[in-house]
Formats: sequence, structure tokens, C-alpha cells
Amino acid sequence: MPRAILFDFDGTLVDSIELILTSARFAFQDFVGRVPTDDEWRAGIGRPLVDAFRDFVDDEVEVARLVTRYREFQMLHHDRLLRAYDGVVEAIRAFAAAGHPMALVTSKPDFLAKRGLEVIGLDDAIPVIVGCDTCTRHKPHPEPVERALALLGVTTHDAIFVGDSPHDVTSGRAAGVFTVGVTWGAFSAAAMRESGADVVIENIRELTLVVGAVPVPAVLHSHHA
Repeated sequence: MPRAILFDFDGTLVDSIELILTSARFAFQDFVGRVPTDDEWRAGIGRPLVDAFRDFVDDEVEVARLVTRYREFQMLHHDRLLRAYDGVVEAIRAFAAAGHPMALVTSKPDFLAKRGLEVIGLDDAIPVIVGCDTCTRHKPHPEPVERALALLGVTTHDAIFVGDSPHDVTSGRAAGVFTVGVTWGAFSAAAMRESGADVVIENIRELTLVVGAVPVPAVLHSHHA
């Protein structure tokens, strides 16, 4: 069976960084206290929303209020501000045509991840979604990756996890799968290399080479070292 491919969503398949940052700015508009900078908020992308707010807010009632405000803005502007990165739809379609089992491993709520896939037209190609509703522990914990493997019926040796954040890499490595860091999302190439990703790629088209050659050839490793 072709190798299973697990994908993070935000910053990996879709450019939602502006949606995430503007939603956070809206949520914090009337917050009494120190508001995180865009860079500070960006550093938490890839983790569940409530955990990101808890980094800056101690009071759980206030956390709940901020999450509600964030979601209100996010849902209003979601479809307009969400778009697939160049080449992603074609790449996923090619992987699906080649028979690769695929799953989304995201810290978004399941319903919102499904809506995102529908917006970019890939809900049929990636039928398995492991969102924050599916797990009790979230990235960087390995549980989401392990859950996706179980739902796909594959072993750690038969899967790779592709993501744009160190949280993705940590989760994948802890689960024992081959990890691919991408550089077009919320984190820099240096951050992805430092995270310990098995390979770092700069273009979605490079993923075809990685998928067909795990362990990755030395030439690809050295190119991105």
C-alpha cells in the first residue's frame, strides 16, 4: 500500500495566517492587560486555541470570552480569507490518485477543519480528520498523530507527517513517524530545521520526492541542511 500522508492544515495546506492574526487582534481589542504581539501569537500557531490564550491570560472566564470573540470573527471571515497555497490542491489530488491514504491532523475543531477542506475543494481527497475534538491531548503530544494512524489502519513506519510548526514535528517524532517540515507557513526554515524535522522542504512539489524516497536520499537532506 502507498505510504500514508498526514497533514497539518493551517500554514501547511492553507494560508490562514492573516485570518489567525486578525482574529486574535479582534479578540484582544478590549482586553485589560498586556496584549500579545503578532509574533508572539504566531509562535503558538499549531496548538489548540484555548492553550494559546492561556499563555497570556490567567483567568479561565476571560479565556472563554476571548475564545468566543476569536471564533466570532473567524467564522465571519473564514471563507473569504482562507486559500490553499499554490500547488497544494494539485499535489493532494495526485497523492489521492496514486492511492495514498491521507488524514488531516490539526488543532482546529473538527467541524472547522472540515469546512476548511470544503472551501479549498479537498474534503473528498482527505476524508479522515483528527481535530481537537477527536483527542484529549493535542500537539505537540503524539496522541493526534497516533489517532490518525489508527483511523487509517497504518503503522508508524508506513506514514509521514507534514507540518509547518515545531509543534507538528514534535508530535510526529514522538509518535515515531517520519516528519517533513515546510517553510511556507508560520515558521521560518531555521525554526523548522531546529525542530528536528527529518527533512525540510521549500515547495510542495518537493513532497513527491520525499514520499517516494523515505528514508530521504542524502542529496535531498544535504540540499536543505
